Amino acid sequence: MQKLLLTGFEPFLDFPINPTAEVVEALDGKKIGNYHVQTALLPVSFKHVKQTLITKMEEMNPDAVILMGLAAGRDKITPERIAINVNDGPVDNNGVQPVDEPIHMDGEDGYFSTLPNRQMIERLHHHGFPAKISNTAGAYLCNHVMYQVLYYIKKHNINIPAGFIHIPASHRLALTNSKLPSWSQEDLTRAIEICIETLE
Repeated sequence: MQKLLLTGFEPFLDFPINPTAEVVEALDGKKIGNYHVQTALLPVSFKHVKQTLITKMEEMNPDAVILMGLAAGRDKITPERIAINVNDGPVDNNGVQPVDEPIHMDGEDGYFSTLPNRQMIERLHHHGFPAKISNTAGAYLCNHVMYQVLYYIKKHNINIPAGFIHIPASHRLALTNSKLPSWSQEDLTRAIEICIETLE
């Protein structure tokens, strides 16, 4: 059975919980479609996240990679189309706030996801879940880890599906901010299962 690396993030900024962490916990060790899911919880740290992520990649040698992040304010599942070669945005969990910094000096300006985004959207719609492709992953840690993985597989000539999916807030997170669109944690988890099933 093929191996899939699924990652989420720890809480960050003003968000006391991160629903991606709960998806990771729920799906770790599961067999979904053709894949055995192994997971990692990533630090919201420009300094430390690369080592955590790439070490896991090297240890596991996955056949597919799905990175997840919270997009508070979005009301749909949004696979990202592209990662850009820049770090910028709010302060991270270590107090670091880069401004207009390249992620890799020898990297391309951007790398496109190699996930079957369109097919994921269609399958999510078939199951009644709102979804659309996003054309911006921002310039914070979500974009950073997407870029790191796509840079890594390009540099090492690894031809696997890899990319990033943003998910909305969970109902539990929305209790801390009533203005946030939210889904049940069960629906968020099921939506990611559907995305993994699409990789068959």
